[in-house]
Amino acid sequence: MSILLIWVGIELHGQDLHYSQFYNSPQNLNPALTGVFNGSQRYNLSLRDQWRFVPVPWTTFSGAFDSNILPVNKDYFYGWGINFNYDKQGDSRLVLAGLNFSGSITKELDKKNLITAGATLGFARRGFNLTELTWDKQWDGIQFNSGGASGENFDLSAVTFLETGAGINYRWQKNTRTKIDAGIGAFHLYQPKTDFYNTDDKRLPMHLSLTAMGSFKIINALDLQLNVMQQLQTTYRESLFGAIGKIYLNQKRGSETQLYLGLGYRTAGSFIPSIALQFRQWYVGFSYDVDNTTINNALNSKRGGPEFHVRYIFSKVRPLSERKACPIY
Repeated sequence: MSILLIWVGIELHGQDLHYSQFYNSPQNLNPALTGVFNGSQRYNLSLRDQWRFVPVPWTTFSGAFDSNILPVNKDYFYGWGINFNYDKQGDSRLVLAGLNFSGSITKELDKKNLITAGATLGFARRGFNLTELTWDKQWDGIQFNSGGASGENFDLSAVTFLETGAGINYRWQKNTRTKIDAGIGAFHLYQPKTDFYNTDDKRLPMHLSLTAMGSFKIINALDLQLNVMQQLQTTYRESLFGAIGKIYLNQKRGSETQLYLGLGYRTAGSFIPSIALQFRQWYVGFSYDVDNTTINNALNSKRGGPEFHVRYIFSKVRPLSERKACPIY
C-alpha cells in the first residue's frame, strides 16, 4: 500500500485539495469569491481526515482570511485574501504545503447583478519521506529485511513551484436570503513541473472548478441552499451536488441562530450528510462521507472521512459617509 500511495502521487502530478463542503472553502474554489461576503473580514479554518481505516491516513488543513475593501467609486468593489493549505498522505508522508494570495474586483451591473474577476498567486512545496516505506526488493525469498536497498532511485524528494489561478463569478441577488452564484475557477495556469524526476515533460495539469450555489427563502424560518460543483483535470472528473436546509432558530437581533441540515452526493459514490450551527458571526460545520467507492467495497466498509469547518465574520462599523446603500452581498 505504501508503494501504491507514492506511485499515485507521482502519476497524478499533484494532490489538489478535496473538500466535500466545497462551499465553505471559497478561495480554494474560485479566486473570484475572495472578499464576496456580507461583512468586513472573514476567517476560515477547514480540516478533513480520511482513509485511516485502510490504514493510509490522509489529512487536509486550510486556513484562510479575506476582506473586502471600501469602493473607490460607486460601481466597483475590491477584495483581497491569503490562504494556507496543508495536505499529507500515507506512509510516505506525501506533503503539499502552499501559501497563496488572492485579489478580486467586483463590478455592479445594477442593484441585482454583479460580476467579479479574481486571481491567485503563490507558491507551494511538495515532498515525501521514504523512511517509513517498504519495498518488494527488501524480501529476499526467505525473510523481509527492512534495512535492504529499495531498488528505487528518485532524483528529488521535494520540489517547490509557483502557483497561479484566476476565476470569474456572476451573482444575481434579490436580497440577502435569495441569491445565486455561478462561476469558474482555473488553477495551475502556469502548469509547473512538480514530479520527483528531472524531466521536462511532466507538468501539473490545469485544474478547473465549475460551481453554482444558490440560496432561496422558502418561508420566514427556512431557506433552501443548493450547491453544485464539477472538477476537471485532464481525464479526471468529479461532480458534487447537494441541498441544505437553513433553519432560523432565533431571529432576534444580537442573538441570531441558524441550524443547517444537508445531504450531498459525490459521483464517485459518496453520500455526504452534514450539520452546522451558526450563532451571530460564528459558524461551525461538520460532515461525514459515507463511501460506496471501489476501495471501500473491496474492504467491505462504507467509512469515509469526517470534515470540519469553522468560520468567523467580523463586521466593522463604518462612518455613514463611507457606507453604500445598496445590496452588495
